[in-house]
This record gives sequence, structure tokens and C-alpha cells, in this order.
Amino acid sequence: MIGDPTDKLAARKKLTREEVSKNSKDYKKQASGCLKFDGDNPAKIMHNSEWSDKLDFRSLIELASNFTVQQMITRDMFQKRIREEKPIFLHEFLYPLAQGYDSLMLDVDLEVGGNDQMFNMLCGRDLLKALRGKEKYVMTLKLLADEKGKKMGKSEGNAVFLDQEPEDMYGKIMSWPDEILGVGFELCTRLPMPEVNDIRKELTKGKVNPRDLKMKLAYAVVKLIYDTEAAKKAEDSFIKLFQKKDIMNNVDIPFVNNMPELNMNIINVVSICAGISKSDARRLVKQGGIKYNGKPITSIEEKICLTGEVLEVGKKKFFKPRHGG
Repeated sequence: MIGDPTDKLAARKKLTREEVSKNSKDYKKQASGCLKFDGDNPAKIMHNSEWSDKLDFRSLIELASNFTVQQMITRDMFQKRIREEKPIFLHEFLYPLAQGYDSLMLDVDLEVGGNDQMFNMLCGRDLLKALRGKEKYVMTLKLLADEKGKKMGKSEGNAVFLDQEPEDMYGKIMSWPDEILGVGFELCTRLPMPEVNDIRKELTKGKVNPRDLKMKLAYAVVKLIYDTEAAKKAEDSFIKLFQKKDIMNNVDIPFVNNMPELNMNIINVVSICAGISKSDARRLVKQGGIKYNGKPITSIEEKICLTGEVLEVGKKKFFKPRHGG
């Protein structure tokens, strides 16, 4: 509800308990592709309101006495805010303390998180050491970030959500920048590191088409979250879409100028463009062999607006009919 201030140059919007509860349901749905919430040793989602709501002011002051202002204020994002004369709110100082208190109440042995969470996780380590004499271990992991260190995420518009449909997940990965591929294979697949390092070398030397590697990465991720069948279907769907875009943007497709009307019956258009009889044109439409602007034409009565979009006749003939020149 507070909002983690890590890497933020302004205070985050506080959330209501209802919003947090809704988010936790979404997290469980997303994580179920990787974690098991049933069986002999199920993963659990804990709500720290169970213990934080019972924390009185006296106890909060006692916990806070284990940290110094200097510890908190040395954090990079706070230093930047000070230089830019932007406010730092007291509740943001309390966030690492709140996360550390979770470790204390859960008697954590090991906490795993992104390397941007190092400070917050170490606060919990300090509390367990000071109050229980226990060593808590912290494991940090690389973040999925570009070469400049900018994290992939919702705010950047390039996040991949674990509950996305396979085709959407595949397509989103295909939109990632080329420089993310190396770390993408490292963090998001089970490829052995020697193979990941070879991919990095090939990219650096320009020996491979980045699009081919993105397809390999997208396939591997969808397979990991779903299964082989879903990954193959997503790949086939993307290839068809990509080929369609290639066709639509192909400058070599001939224009058929000076069509007699702006809006014409599809039979007449096909007959003129392909140089075939109207009866042959009707047969092609009925057999599903005609597309206009990528859309199948199924009715012999349909009229189309001739503005230079791609007319597909069969599988090998393409035209761009338009009224005027």
C-alpha cells in the first residue's frame, strides 16, 4: 500500500487495501504458470497485514531504532531527489523497515529478489540478526534490462505478463529491442550458458538476424509458460501475420490504375485485375481464394473501396487496384 520507492524519482501513488487484494489475485493467476499452489508443498501468498496491522506506534519506534537516517538517505534515488530539490516523504523511509519486518515475522531463511531490492532485503537481514541472532541469507538476481540499465516493465510498455495469451506473449517478445536478447535468453529460458554466450557473440559480430533470435526466444518463453503446442501455434500465427505485413508493404506489387469506379463489385475488380472471366472470378470468391487488404472476401455481392490496398487472387497473384492514377 505504501509503494516501494526503489529507483523512483517521485513518491509512488499509495494503493488501497482493496486494490492490493485485487493485485494479489492477479499475481497468483500469473505465477501459477511457474509455481504450484497445490500438492504436498504448495506455494503460499501471505498478507503482511496479518502482522503489520497489529504493530502499535511504540513497537514501530522500537523497530526504527535499528536503522539510521544516514542508511536510508544514502540511497541513489534519494540523493538524486535531494539534488533536484524533490520531496522525500517519511513513509518512503519506512518502506525498507516494513519489508524487513516481514522477514522478521516470517522468520525468513532466504529472501530472493531482483538486485534493485538489495537494500530492502538487507534491512530484513539486519533485523533478524539484531533481534533474534539469526543469519538470514539474501539472493539477488539480474533484472531484465537494456544496455543502459532501463528495466523492462509496464511503464516502458514492453512488459510480458505470465497470464497473457500465447500469441500475445510471443508477439510482445518479438517487439523487444535487439540489445535485450542476450539477457533475455539468460534470464527467461533454460538454455545452457555456453549457448547463451554464443548467441551474444553472434549478435555482436552481426552473424545472425536478430529477428530469428527473437523468434527462438519467444518460442522458448511460451513453451516454458505453456507447452510446445502453444508455442508452435503462437509461432505459426506470428509468421502468418509477418508475411501478411510483408505483402502489404511490398513495393513491387503492381498498381492497377484508373479503375472505373471508387466502389466496385469484387467480381468486376478481380476480373479486370487478373484478366479472367467473371465466372472464374465468382468461383474464386466462393472457394475463398480472394482477399482484400488481408481480409477474405466471401460474398460475390461485396463491394470494395479502391484506394490502392492489396488484392490477393489465389496464392500467387497480387494487385493494388485504385480509382484514378
